[in-house]
Amino acid sequence: MAVLHTKAVTVILSVTVLLGLLYLSQYYRIYLSFEEKWKTVEAGSAIETTKFSQPGIDLHLESPEHLKYNQPSIVHGRADVVTVTPWLAPVVWEGTFNSFLLDSIYKRKNITIAATVFAVGKYIMFLKDFLQTSEEHFFVGFRVDFYVFTDRPNEVPKVNMAAGRKLTVRSVPSSNRWQEISARRMEIIQNLIEEKLQNRADYIFCLDVDSKFHGRWGAESLGGLVAVIHPGYYRDDRSKFPYERRPASNAYVAPGEGDFYYCGGAFGGLVQEVHLLTKTCRKNFEDDTKKGIEAAWQEESHLNRYMWINKPSKVLSPEYLWQDFKPKNPEVQIIRFSGVIKNYANIRPN
Repeated sequence: MAVLHTKAVTVILSVTVLLGLLYLSQYYRIYLSFEEKWKTVEAGSAIETTKFSQPGIDLHLESPEHLKYNQPSIVHGRADVVTVTPWLAPVVWEGTFNSFLLDSIYKRKNITIAATVFAVGKYIMFLKDFLQTSEEHFFVGFRVDFYVFTDRPNEVPKVNMAAGRKLTVRSVPSSNRWQEISARRMEIIQNLIEEKLQNRADYIFCLDVDSKFHGRWGAESLGGLVAVIHPGYYRDDRSKFPYERRPASNAYVAPGEGDFYYCGGAFGGLVQEVHLLTKTCRKNFEDDTKKGIEAAWQEESHLNRYMWINKPSKVLSPEYLWQDFKPKNPEVQIIRFSGVIKNYANIRPN
């Protein structure tokens, strides 16, 4: 009996040890697998969300206690425009938001907004008006970092900036083709985010320099991925949108597909979202180049393809990038930002 008892104990101990070893092997396999995935993410082979600050900053909207503002209504409001997309993203028009409430919510978050602008070649002539009007209308009262990319750093104008706002000038090479300047923006913005902004900014907006601010552009524009409706096509059927129509291009949008036509001259959102956009568009552009293809409207074509697949979480109406040569339509109650009238033959290198 004693011998049998000893054998039973030995068997039980052996099984226990084996089960323990099996558990440990599975644990370490899972741990090492997770660790490898973590390293892969950090290496840049996947979406690098872990390296960005405050990834959930856009989700929690906390209002100050006892804040008084006009009572909102769900039965009264703008009836002349659509204010939500089919995928339930807000479409921002004048009269659809309370600026006092939004500022009160977002200023508590202590956020930083980055803004990029390219002033290459003769486009430097537009920079002063852009910067001066941005001080009057663009995220007034917030911390804003402007990044100017130019081949003429000595010609960047001096503009008085409010406390908490600063300007950084970065040199870029000039080009003999405006299309190349346009196409390289995605690469340059991607590099800026990776080198500078990952833990220094929460949101980023990428804007055209040949434009001016005329009215408020503030917290109502913040979102995960933010697109601006192009003023030239927002009343048109999508068959008239100037999408890239060649199937061989990575920017291709087939007939009968697409939602809206978005501006290449104004887009933004959370830094990590814009990083993914620029990284993807850059790769698609480079793949097209290897095939000898240049999309119809360079980075704007690739941006429209990207935002058709990756729906923007907030859509800004044409108020946020109008065209000065166009008369204002009745539904456009305010022009906040617009492209100035210019002679392209005088400012573009080709």
